Formats: sequence, C-alpha cells, structure tokens
Amino acid sequence: MYEVTIIKSFSSAHLLAQIGGKCEELHGHNFKVEVTVYARELKESGLLIDFRIAKQWLVEILDQMDHKHLNELPFFSGINPSAENIAKYICESMEQKVRASGVNVARVKIWESENAAVTYIPAQ
Repeated sequence: MYEVTIIKSFSSAHLLAQIGGKCEELHGHNFKVEVTVYARELKESGLLIDFRIAKQWLVEILDQMDHKHLNELPFFSGINPSAENIAKYICESMEQKVRASGVNVARVKIWESENAAVTYIPAQ
C-alpha cells in the first residue's frame, strides 16, 4: 500500500449554530488541510500520483472556500460548517477528482488551529 499526502491552507469565516459559547459568533480561521490518497500499486511511472496534480485538485476545492463566509456557501446549507463537515466536503470533492486516476482518498485532516484538528475517513 502506498500513500501520498498533500497539505494546503485556506482562510475563511463561519459561525456554528446551537453549540453554545463564542463560536456561535462570526469568527475566522486559517485552516490547514491534509489530504491523503492511497493505492496498492504504483503506476508505470513509479508514482502513485503526481504531487502537482493532487495539489491542483485540492486548490480548486479550497478556492471555493478561501476568504468566504462558509455559512453562505450552498454546500453548507442547512448544516454547521464545522471542521468535521469541512473535512467531509473536501473528501467527497476530492474523491470525485481522483476516481479516474486509480487512487482513493484515505483521509482528510483539517487543522482549525495549531492544536486542534479533526480527521474524516471515508467508508471504504
């Protein structure tokens, strides 16, 4: 089994309803995103996936959220744009992009701060 991890970041604002405390107020984060993909075999090139391609796909996804108010985005309509839900959204979006390349998404980790992170692992 081989894994490749790419890391990118984005900044955005959100508020989290019905959780109590300061996070119910509009606030922002500089999110760090780690996406890990995997496959059992390498391609003929000796690569699992070209880092440049994986990074490009992740940037396309993050650009939809960068410097935005997440609560106003259609894909978070009716749900809290929590780090957990952001991780799931990124994972599902990335799965659509990697599918044709023969790799799978192993996990997406979202760092909301330097000491708080969540991980989403899709059902395999």
